[in-house]
Amino acid sequence: MRVQVAGTESEAETESMARPAALPDHRPVRVTGPRIARLAAGVAEADAARRAALVEEFWQEAARSGTPLVEEIDGEPDHRVVTFLWRGHRATRQVLLMANRLVDREHLAGSLLERIPGTDVWHLGLRLRADHRGSYRIAADVSAKEPPVAPDVLQERLRSLAAHAAGDPLNPRTQPTRWGPSDGSVFALPQAPVEAWARAERAGTVPAGRVERHRAPAAALGGFRDVWVYVPPGAASAVAPLPTLVLCDGDMWFGREGLQRTLDLLIADGRIPPLVVLAPDAVDRHTRNRELGARDAFVTYLADELLPWAAGRWLLAAEDPDRTVVAGQSLGGMAALHAGYLRPDRFGHVVAQSPSLWWRPELPPGVRAPVLGVPWLVGRYAAAAPRPITVHLDVGLHEGAMVDHCRSLYDTLHSARYRVTRSEYNGGHDQACWHVALADALIRLLGPASP
Repeated sequence: MRVQVAGTESEAETESMARPAALPDHRPVRVTGPRIARLAAGVAEADAARRAALVEEFWQEAARSGTPLVEEIDGEPDHRVVTFLWRGHRATRQVLLMANRLVDREHLAGSLLERIPGTDVWHLGLRLRADHRGSYRIAADVSAKEPPVAPDVLQERLRSLAAHAAGDPLNPRTQPTRWGPSDGSVFALPQAPVEAWARAERAGTVPAGRVERHRAPAAALGGFRDVWVYVPPGAASAVAPLPTLVLCDGDMWFGREGLQRTLDLLIADGRIPPLVVLAPDAVDRHTRNRELGARDAFVTYLADELLPWAAGRWLLAAEDPDRTVVAGQSLGGMAALHAGYLRPDRFGHVVAQSPSLWWRPELPPGVRAPVLGVPWLVGRYAAAAPRPITVHLDVGLHEGAMVDHCRSLYDTLHSARYRVTRSEYNGGHDQACWHVALADALIRLLGPASP
């Protein structure tokens, strides 16, 4: 993961840090891994009994090690071969990999697994940079009809198949989804950013905060809103106001993702101070598209309703912007940036992860359009006097135009002498990546060495 910092160093130091470092190629390349090559060669020369034994041995090995298979590449220490597997049966027609931002959704046939002839082993190998982290799902086609030959007809069939993709049964690491039919799976290569808080042996060994769900006024949004609140251990005996994190998509972070366990461990380790998290529920996809983005009403709700409501119930530093963080992902990242722009008196720190900088006011909710020129919010920041805020940006290298949008915003803020940092991780538009990066951002902004 590459991190750039601006706003606190001398001009020469800042310019030096702002230049992107040379990194090995992160783009996926389809390959056949050595383990699959050995199995294919072995079964090709074996009789039926020996072939069955080789395949069973392979599946037992995969069950022990977990999937996907990760193998080193001779002479390429910065890359690995990652092989996704599916155990088919007689009715399996085709198997589709849906890996976050590693799949070309306009050409799904390129993400079909191959079958080793005479076996139930379906496989797809990718050469990936060794710091990749991501989520994926797999869908098996067991329909009665053979797959169509015509590319456009096959594409439509695969689109329908993708809707039924599910987690990998041989991968114990699951990734919850919010509105999808099933959870996915997660893999992290050896050089991916470390989840320092997530060591399994520490589970249940540190004081636990509590998560409460409240129905709170939200007049700016037309009524009331469910709010997920994380209250840290020992909050009842606190004598000084606690820092506050306002986080979009509370239903995902606390209802599905289990962010509270990460916060418990970070607090226990002294990486961040005890803090209260206020996380409004997104309600549903339509409501989220209507309210998030750079919407003034949502910022008014956060600044003038949610924070005062919470300050009346817990001992918060809600009047101190230097101890208040607003954060979000995708459209929520756009909302966080807009909150820092409009209300720096409330929000002194902004964390925007994969922000939807393609958003602009004239787009109908749920509609996305290409950016022509400078993204709308980047232009707005460029034209205004600098706000007294710290901004941290995260974006995945596999997020296409979003990478350039974030670089444009970073350059604009850097030129205006904002305190701004940017991290580019090797992954996609992915909760699995955001979770790790959010923890790192909170450590950077609120921890002992915070600015």
